[in-house]
Amino acid sequence: MNSSAKPVLLVAACALIDADRRVLLAQRPEGKAMAGLWEFPGGKIEPGETPEETVIRELREELGVETKVECLAALTFASHTYERFHLLMPLYVCRRFQGTPHPHEGQAIKWVRPQRLRDYPMPPADEPLIPFLIDLL
Repeated sequence: MNSSAKPVLLVAACALIDADRRVLLAQRPEGKAMAGLWEFPGGKIEPGETPEETVIRELREELGVETKVECLAALTFASHTYERFHLLMPLYVCRRFQGTPHPHEGQAIKWVRPQRLRDYPMPPADEPLIPFLIDLL
């Protein structure tokens, strides 16, 4: 293995879409890396978990909403090198979910029109995903 190689971090994220075609963003809470930046809900893929299972678990844990694998559509992915690791993150779109999203981890959340997503500072890996959402919605 190349001595300068960074570990690959597998993360799955979801663009929740409401009936008004807005996208849900969550703000990273204080105490986390990149605190204050806005991102698509999601998290680390745990051992033995599929990316879809990760999204379903994270939506339940972070926002209290339920969805199913059949309601997730893969849209695109991010591949970005940070200082200590390389992030690989599939982005799913979900329009069918049960419950009203409420922040369960102290984070702020906001429904945002796709054309306004660039108004919210995001981690570098999330920014290239915006054009795909604008094209979709």
